[in-house]
Amino acid sequence: MTKTPLTLVSPAPEFEAEFVAGVTEIFEEQIAFNQLLGLKITSFRPERVTARIEMRHELLGNYAHNRIHGGVISAGLDTMAGLAIMAAIGARHMDEAPQQRLQRFFKLGTIDLRVDYLRPGIGKSFELRAEVLRLGSRVASTRMEFLGADGKLLAVGSAAYIVS
Repeated sequence: MTKTPLTLVSPAPEFEAEFVAGVTEIFEEQIAFNQLLGLKITSFRPERVTARIEMRHELLGNYAHNRIHGGVISAGLDTMAGLAIMAAIGARHMDEAPQQRLQRFFKLGTIDLRVDYLRPGIGKSFELRAEVLRLGSRVASTRMEFLGADGKLLAVGSAAYIVS
């Protein structure tokens, strides 16, 4: 019996504090729409990003059932995919200074976005997750999740973005 050689995968790089602070500043402070949504980064890693939204009256879509608006879910997933691409691009260009990598994000744009709503968005807070499936030289493909505070999957998304 022949043995298959073991392939070692190098661990994802650790981002510098300066880079993480810069991304957080752009994402949470400079993008006014993210402030309106109340998106707060909870994890920023090359392989996956997570954020949180606290439910507020301004985000209601159905006041009778206290459900978050579907547009908030869609916009949150779209935004999270962009954040995941920032992490992937940042990891790809670790040879560059943090400020130089931050400049790469100004060319991102959504090409296509699909959202599947699985359950009503009811809760006091929500978790959003995103990962990059493929980062090409011009286009990136992503997958996203929108979860309730109890961990139940409320919506999923997939999207393509221009990155050059």
